[in-house]
Amino acid sequence: MPSIRYTCTKHFEGYPCCHRQWNHPGHCRFVHGYSRSFTFWFAADHLDEYGFVVDFSTLKPLEKKLRKQFDHTFLINANDPLLREWEDLHIKGALDLRVMNNVGMEFSAELVWKWANELLFDRDRGRTCCWRTEARENDANAAFFELTPDWFKTSGSLEE
Repeated sequence: MPSIRYTCTKHFEGYPCCHRQWNHPGHCRFVHGYSRSFTFWFAADHLDEYGFVVDFSTLKPLEKKLRKQFDHTFLINANDPLLREWEDLHIKGALDLRVMNNVGMEFSAELVWKWANELLFDRDRGRTCCWRTEARENDANAAFFELTPDWFKTSGSLEE
């Protein structure tokens, strides 16, 4: 099996949103916000016809998804005991609610990794993959998710 020869990264920033970890014993239980950013690591064992791992201009659907989920939105866990109140405020136009399984940065890193790989697999049929993502809430704090999709391991592997 050939090993990966080419990688690249793409960074997206400027997604101001707020969230809360309602069951956290400390100050994270309060509504607070950050301007999130995301970095994606892509890989391919061969370049496309233009000489790219990933043509960044083709990532507009991914960027649109990031904006819809994280740009001026309020993220809340699906099990938040105040969910009905947050939904009411959404209906009244006071906030733009997004209900997630987990609003933490680690889960966000995994979520956007899935989005990137859905796009890449549908488009490139295994030539490319996203093998790492970073979800950053500020300059000091970030979470990463790393996994080479099984379908990509048939053409190359980062673990070799």
